[in-house]
Amino acid sequence: MPGEGFRPMVRKHKQLSEEECIALLKQELRGVLSVIGDDGYPYGMPMNHWYCEADGKIYFHGGKEGHKIDALRRCDKASFCVYDSGVRTEGEWALTICSVIVFGRVELIDDPERVLDISRQLSYKFTQDESYIAKEIEHFGAKTLCLALTPEHICGKRVQEK
Repeated sequence: MPGEGFRPMVRKHKQLSEEECIALLKQELRGVLSVIGDDGYPYGMPMNHWYCEADGKIYFHGGKEGHKIDALRRCDKASFCVYDSGVRTEGEWALTICSVIVFGRVELIDDPERVLDISRQLSYKFTQDESYIAKEIEHFGAKTLCLALTPEHICGKRVQEK
């Protein structure tokens, strides 16, 4: 999990295991993808994602142009953060929240067959309605670009808000 050159977690007792990190990446529907935007400003955007167990990559889909794509063409480094909705212990106001941050490099995928497959896998996180998925892919597939985030470092932690 710890990649070379990445900072170790300071509060190791709050650290999630690799299995817990992967489970959170698979379970959560959305996260925030952050890239190095215009003039060096961080640019973070909420994104749907799919964690592929076969290759360990995180996939996203979106339009073929815009701020995010321009930023990734300049620099392929990114981070992606997901967090759960938390749990509250009876009688407590504070939530215990688990989060995961993935650091890695993003590849732009424009091969039509791969884009359709990734888009379908992403859709399955939200619905199993094949006719809906087929209609969406037929309508938006040609306008879609996919991104593959290859993790170089994954870290997660469990924090109580108080």
